[in-house]
Amino acid sequence: MNGIDFALASVGSSELIFACALIGALGIGAQWLAWRLQAPAIVLMALAGLAVGPLWAVLFGEALLDPQRVFNGGGKELLRPIVSLAVAVILFEGGLVLKFESLREAGAAVRRMVFLGGPLAWFLGTLAARYTAGLDWGSAVVFAGVLVVTGPTVIMPLLRQSKLGGRAGAFLKWEGIVNDPVGALFAVAAFEIIRVAATGESILGKGAMIVFAVALGVGLGIAFGLGMVRAFRQGWTPEYLKAPIIFASIILCYAMAEMIEKEIGLVAVTAFGMTLANSRLAGLNELRKFKEDIAVLLVSGVFVILTANLTPDVIRRALTWNTLAFLIVMLFVVRPLSVWIATFGTLKRNEALLLGWIAPRGVVAVAVSSLFATLLYDLGRQGDSKFYFSGAEQITPLAFAMVFATVVLHGFTIGPLARRLGLARKERPGVLLVGVNPWSIDFARTLKDIGIEPILADNTWRRLRPAREAGLSTFFGEVLSEDAEVRLDHSAFDQVLGLSANEPYNALVSSHFAPELGRHKVFQLSAQETEEDDHRTLGLSTRGRTLIRRGRSYDSLIRDHYRGWEFSKTRLTDTYDIEHFKRDRPKADIVAELRPDGALNFLGPHREVKGGEGVTLISFGPPREAETPAVEAAETPDETTEKA
Repeated sequence: MNGIDFALASVGSSELIFACALIGALGIGAQWLAWRLQAPAIVLMALAGLAVGPLWAVLFGEALLDPQRVFNGGGKELLRPIVSLAVAVILFEGGLVLKFESLREAGAAVRRMVFLGGPLAWFLGTLAARYTAGLDWGSAVVFAGVLVVTGPTVIMPLLRQSKLGGRAGAFLKWEGIVNDPVGALFAVAAFEIIRVAATGESILGKGAMIVFAVALGVGLGIAFGLGMVRAFRQGWTPEYLKAPIIFASIILCYAMAEMIEKEIGLVAVTAFGMTLANSRLAGLNELRKFKEDIAVLLVSGVFVILTANLTPDVIRRALTWNTLAFLIVMLFVVRPLSVWIATFGTLKRNEALLLGWIAPRGVVAVAVSSLFATLLYDLGRQGDSKFYFSGAEQITPLAFAMVFATVVLHGFTIGPLARRLGLARKERPGVLLVGVNPWSIDFARTLKDIGIEPILADNTWRRLRPAREAGLSTFFGEVLSEDAEVRLDHSAFDQVLGLSANEPYNALVSSHFAPELGRHKVFQLSAQETEEDDHRTLGLSTRGRTLIRRGRSYDSLIRDHYRGWEFSKTRLTDTYDIEHFKRDRPKADIVAELRPDGALNFLGPHREVKGGEGVTLISFGPPREAETPAVEAAETPDETTEKA
């Protein structure tokens, strides 16, 4: 290699490294910003890609990130394989949450929406894409199959944002989980049929081959899944290698299926994920967490790549009246008709109205659409093809338009519409108290008195009886079980407290809910009865945040409760502040404070009470007559403190 070639190679590798770093920074940065702003992450990721791609090209003459040039330049053809592998992992992760027992428990409405509404939406979407967007029949059929997808990565944030629970929330959640792989399967089937017709092969003979190839792909995915289950159960792999082995197996499964027949790999990896999901494999939650982390990275990267790969010319061609007509028909005709026909007789009128409107598309729709758009474009230019797929170039921008429209419109309207139809929770999210005992029941009563809805959870029916008799909301079962993922309404609470007598169990509960709610929203009681650190207790990284203070253990709380200690609610004023309270109640533990804006803060080490006018303190202490106030308060205690 001469000096010039070496210099060019160095520049090329440097550009590739910069592009990868930029993609990662933009994708994860957009995810973080979405978390901070409580905005749809998919919109921010798309805006990031557009900013460094077509927008940068318009402003400065050349895109800062041009995936086509970076990944396909110099004779390389890396862009499509990269996107294909990313989509394969994303679909595997979608299959990993698809449990047949969950589908059965989701109700008749979801089953009918999947098996009747899905094909109906595919048919109506094909007509819309053909007659409003102007796509050719082949492109329309494939694109409409992809648009059946409503991914859980988009649905779940909307459900939390809108406080939508109950049957309507369960419908949207499970429809998204099931439709994620189903839409991709529709697209795969449509593309294979079109490819046979385009190449002039015998439809009957090739159709049989496709069915056989799909069966082989499904069988290969199931075989990989069963092999992984057996290997893990027999202890043939160490724990630290399980997640990497799964990841490598996804790539291998996809590659082997692609050797059987093009695009069968997507079917195989989906079957692989579904096999693991239904295997009752111990430790699957840890593997699922790893796959979710990988999926977040891939979703972010793929979305930035696909939006940056759009050119100003393609965007201008997409911003037409045909695109607007297509969006209107999909939003106001195809979705409502599909839901109303498929679920007739199983949903109430207000539920059908809401579900007929809400159907946001996510990254799977864009990624799979872009993949098949490229495949159709290449197929139409093959020498033996009978067709020219003129609409293939329009599929990707149409997919982005659909994602933007649904995420923005549904994101801003789901809350008001749910409230208008009487389906949203009117109260603020409550608190899940895991572990029922006399202290936690009294604590739950106090929370309910100040307007916070508590949910007491325990796996012993006898311990729940006093809570039920007190009119408190309860959950009977193991909150760590897979069953709780379906039966426990996670939108009903946004903080979790581990209050059982078992400190390791409280830590396990905290670790279970921390990824969903955030580690700052999970708490548990102190492990020891002294304030000094004890090296025999669990580490901070494996437990929740300490409630109240160090040394305030379960045993000490129960002991004081039987000694007559009680909960009190104290509202601070401009004349009775936190200092007055501390002098008035020197022995009381302040457990939480309710801010005037409705925020409930649980207190503990490094989370001292802030106080302030209008704040309501929840304290646990001896009866007032058992304490001697240090000073006379500005107001009498009876005027500011109420016993629970």
